Amino acid sequence: MKLTGRISALAMAIWLTVSLTLPAWAAAPGQEYTILFTHDLHSHLMPALDEEGQEYGGYARLMTVIQEQRERHPNALLLDGGDFSMGSLFQTAYATSATELRVMGAMGYDAATFGNHEYDYRASGLASMLNAAVDSGDSLPALVEANYLPPREGEEGYGAEAQAVWDAFENYGVSDYTIIQRDGLFLIFGINGEDSSGSAPMSGMILHDRFETAQRVIDQGVARCLEEYGREPVVICLSHSGLDGKGTGEDYELARRVKGIDLIVSGHTHTTLTKPLQVGETYIVSCGAYGKNLGMVCLAERGDGMELSDYRLIPIHDGIDDNPEVAAMVDRFKNTVEHDYLSRFDMTFDQVLTQNPYTFDSVGQVYATAHESTLGNLLSDAYLWAAEQAVGEPVDVALTASGVIRESIPRGRVTVSDVFNVASLGIGADGVPGYPLVSVYLTGTDLRNALEVDASVYPIMNAAQLFCSGVEYALNPNRMIFNRVTDAAIRRADGSLEPIEKDRLYRVVTGLYCGQMLGEVKQRSFGMLSIVPRDEAGRPIDMERLEDYIVRDAQGDEVKEWHAIARYLQSMGEQVREHYGQPDGRKVVRSSLNPIELLRNPNKFTVAAVAGIVVIITVAVLLVWLAVRRFRGGKTGGEAKGYRDDREGKRE
Repeated sequence: MKLTGRISALAMAIWLTVSLTLPAWAAAPGQEYTILFTHDLHSHLMPALDEEGQEYGGYARLMTVIQEQRERHPNALLLDGGDFSMGSLFQTAYATSATELRVMGAMGYDAATFGNHEYDYRASGLASMLNAAVDSGDSLPALVEANYLPPREGEEGYGAEAQAVWDAFENYGVSDYTIIQRDGLFLIFGINGEDSSGSAPMSGMILHDRFETAQRVIDQGVARCLEEYGREPVVICLSHSGLDGKGTGEDYELARRVKGIDLIVSGHTHTTLTKPLQVGETYIVSCGAYGKNLGMVCLAERGDGMELSDYRLIPIHDGIDDNPEVAAMVDRFKNTVEHDYLSRFDMTFDQVLTQNPYTFDSVGQVYATAHESTLGNLLSDAYLWAAEQAVGEPVDVALTASGVIRESIPRGRVTVSDVFNVASLGIGADGVPGYPLVSVYLTGTDLRNALEVDASVYPIMNAAQLFCSGVEYALNPNRMIFNRVTDAAIRRADGSLEPIEKDRLYRVVTGLYCGQMLGEVKQRSFGMLSIVPRDEAGRPIDMERLEDYIVRDAQGDEVKEWHAIARYLQSMGEQVREHYGQPDGRKVVRSSLNPIELLRNPNKFTVAAVAGIVVIITVAVLLVWLAVRRFRGGKTGGEAKGYRDDREGKRE
């Protein structure tokens, strides 16, 4: 008994010693970790309306749900996958007040990464925002960004602006990764993707290889965790790269090619995954855009890796009570926006512009298929109308692209805030938020090429679908690529049609971002198409000087895209005009396999393709004919030789 007691006492002493020396956060076998996440919030601090007029989102409601989850999971992480800014009127205070980061800090976000839209106000805007956030003295989330960085001294593009961003990074504490201790140890890093970089043409950043960077960060971070904390972390990547809707995409490749990632929070493509995508030992999660859902994922330690134990998307709807502290903070920033931004347009946040009895396309529907969209019709008509109002001269064509349509026009009352959300991107040469309209000239040939972008580039890049005012055209998606537009004409205000003359100059209005993308058409179409914006004398425009062609009103102020739409709706009076209740035939998609339709009005691409096919068929027929002839000749010669040999043998 004494021996047994001594052994028991010794065992207890050893257990107590080990318990006291182990870190308090050391994970027990099978320990679970809860991660709450969002991405692509796009400044949606207040609830918004969908195309049916139903409310969703809002940070005060989101905070209520976050608190409920924290009551169930007290040590849960709260993370964001980028594009936390740019998408509502609150973004207009981005560079001066750092509105989004300060509210996220108050909500208890642990970490976030940058999306492409954090660079919409260019490198200088990003630097100003980070410094304003620090100067506020408010609690802020950690910011991680590993591969999308300003040029360093000695690299191309380095200058005072790049150094200002590096200084702001240091001031804020932006880093490749952060390590967080909670009920476990977490290594969290940020990655930007190729499409994200391509969507930020004025960022001034350099995109470094995401696979090499991610692997380097993981290797360095895990080694540090082992050295400083004595254990491996749960590795989480906040990736603004995205998925393609088919179960693959840039984040799929990131998971496939990089070792050691346990979880990827996938932003950029606004994807909603109702269940995680598993690639090897990596889980990929997405909860949709604009704060429509809060994502919740639970990972449990199983052996050497992590296993999914729970996953939910929690809708943020109008049945959820506001968190009063966050609601009050949002109201303060709303007053700032009205005073500092909207007052210059003589408008207010909740001002009703008109009533809309129609259901316009959702953003998803805009992207989904090649079609005429009444929403696209309204926006392009607004640009044409506003440009003519500003310059006092006729405009032939106005156009916009699906990629810049951020939200739909809701049913019911339409407010200034609703309209800004539709066309919320960018900043002008005047430094005032909102992309302005630009006015350039295109030859008839280039105008036809622009329509071919819609018909031929859209299937491989759905942000390139165009919606036009002032033209009427038909396309057949089954025709040869770059020859899918079968008919096209200028449509005048009275409904009359005029043939598009290839050498004539046509005045075309679009948004600054779309105008910048015109110069990308040659690259995007593999060199097959070219669109050259020109001045009124027909001279090609240097795309770096496109801002010289911004549309300005009588006071010299830039005509912003969103303000053009708002004024156009306001001009309609009490209700949106009846003809926006259905398509008007300006864009007709005829999917036909009729050989006559496939070959009608061929251009050089179709002629070359048909000629190539004819040559291939001719060569194939010739080869078959030669082969048959040789076979028959060989067979005849063999039979004759055998017959002679047989007769000679018989003679012997």
